[in-house]
Amino acid sequence: MHYEWSFGFLLQYSKLIGVGTAYTIGFTILTAVAGFIVGCIVAIASLSNIRLISSPLVMLVEIFRCTPVLVQLVWIYYALPVLIGVELSPAVAAFISLSLYGGAFYSEIIRGGIVSIDPGQWDAGRALGMRRFDLMRRIVMPQALKRMIPPLVNQAVLQLKNTSLLSVLAVPDLLYQGQLITSATYRPLETYTMIAVIYFIILFPMTRVARVLEARLAH
Repeated sequence: MHYEWSFGFLLQYSKLIGVGTAYTIGFTILTAVAGFIVGCIVAIASLSNIRLISSPLVMLVEIFRCTPVLVQLVWIYYALPVLIGVELSPAVAAFISLSLYGGAFYSEIIRGGIVSIDPGQWDAGRALGMRRFDLMRRIVMPQALKRMIPPLVNQAVLQLKNTSLLSVLAVPDLLYQGQLITSATYRPLETYTMIAVIYFIILFPMTRVARVLEARLAH
């Protein structure tokens, strides 16, 4: 079957495409920052010697890591309001879901970076009379951050990819706008090709940055 490709019609939907791209990038930045903050708190708390604190957090991390993000999106939007008695908008539910999902992975990256530091560094700091907070801030974290940067960037890439699931909750991201354009024009091939190209343009520089950082830190 012969198909005539034509992308010209997409120009009249440039506003929708721009809004969708802005939502996609905006949600990526917001959920990446929120997820990193959550990850830092969970990672440091999970390293605590107090089992009543560390054990529930480890279980929470495993729940989010071992269930699909799409299931989490749907559950938080439909089931969580029933439990807490507060209705959530699609955008808020999506933000909570992606932030917690990303936070679970960020916490493991951060925890792994901290644990990877030679125990001798801790012993040396304690020998100098440093408190745990100062030891973490001045000795452990500066070294651990160098090792965390590549996987943190990779996780940010995954965060952006996960935003494509927001359309399930009718959040007007790039994929959702593409669905609207397709339903109006009946030209899915051009529309989804355009969406794929936009994702590639955004993601490719991020993946290159991750590789460059990984190569530099390896030396």
